[in-house]
Amino acid sequence: MAVEEAPGLRERKKRETRLALSRAAIRLSIERGWDNVTVEAIAAEANVSVRTFRNYFANKAEAIAASHVERALRIADELRTRPRDEPLWDSIADAVQAQYAAGKRSGAEAEDDRRWRDALRLMLAEPALHGEVVKANAVAQNALAAAVAERTGTDPARDVYPQLVAAVIGAGTAVAVEHCLRADEPIPLARALREVFDRIRAGLPVP
Repeated sequence: MAVEEAPGLRERKKRETRLALSRAAIRLSIERGWDNVTVEAIAAEANVSVRTFRNYFANKAEAIAASHVERALRIADELRTRPRDEPLWDSIADAVQAQYAAGKRSGAEAEDDRRWRDALRLMLAEPALHGEVVKANAVAQNALAAAVAERTGTDPARDVYPQLVAAVIGAGTAVAVEHCLRADEPIPLARALREVFDRIRAGLPVP
């Protein structure tokens, strides 16, 4: 009799497959151009069948936007590991930094950060992706709200606080990333994120 995988392991493998397909979609779209990439090509790049792709995504736009969701899930996972007695916004700032600050990482993780920035540029430029980005933002916010609710003992379905905090995390991160992407001179993302979350933690005082 075959041994059934534990739910946690199955979920981890699903996330890994989703991320592999998303990375393949991003990589090919950047290399070949949006209109020159097919679902078949993405599946082949990720070394899976087209049927497997369809099990995870309805189209290539959804596949690309999935990287944004995965990043939010990682932030939520990181937040859950932070010390319970640490101030909430210190925990949040560190959790975000851990996932976006490529300067503190190397190898495949640094490459993942570069790929994510390329994906953002693609999302900003390609109208066909805009709808999926909106959906991905909603999923990401819910994932972050769930982690905040666990940390604060609130209910994400009933209390405004966890959804509000999650929305602020998303907005702050987006501002930092867009600031870096649009800057005339290169700005380290780690520095922009640090400034954004320092200001949030201080209550957004007038400069």
